[in-house]
Amino acid sequence: MIDTGQTAPDFTLPQDGGDDVTLSALRPAPVVLYFYPKDDTSGCTKEAIAFSGLLSEFEAAGAKAFGISKDSVAKHGKFRCKHELTVPLLSDENGDVCERFGTWVEKSMYGKKYMGIERSTFLIDGTGQVARVWRKVKVPGHAEEVLDAVRAL
Repeated sequence: MIDTGQTAPDFTLPQDGGDDVTLSALRPAPVVLYFYPKDDTSGCTKEAIAFSGLLSEFEAAGAKAFGISKDSVAKHGKFRCKHELTVPLLSDENGDVCERFGTWVEKSMYGKKYMGIERSTFLIDGTGQVARVWRKVKVPGHAEEVLDAVRAL
């Protein structure tokens, strides 16, 4: 499980509507990675809309922001179009990046256990170090809190 002060694991993932994204190639910009369970579900949609609404402010602060889930690039594209999202979405279909960041966890709903993505956000500084981690994220106000942390870097 990745925590504050550790080097973020490098990865390359496909982006909907764009080229592949390699984490280390984004340096020296700070990077926000928010992991979310599934495209087009209520909480995930609200989170993506919140990050999209603040994307220009993240960029003005010099940061890049990305959403990551196990959904396919094609599904991400439909999700972005349906909700007019501007935040780039990365596809981790095989779950490797989710595993390395410790967001692929056992969850429980109505007494049933299953594996899924724990809503988590990582702020990575310009040197590739994890500056802040949010786990078990509650969506309301989260994107604003992350933006404040970016500005404080």
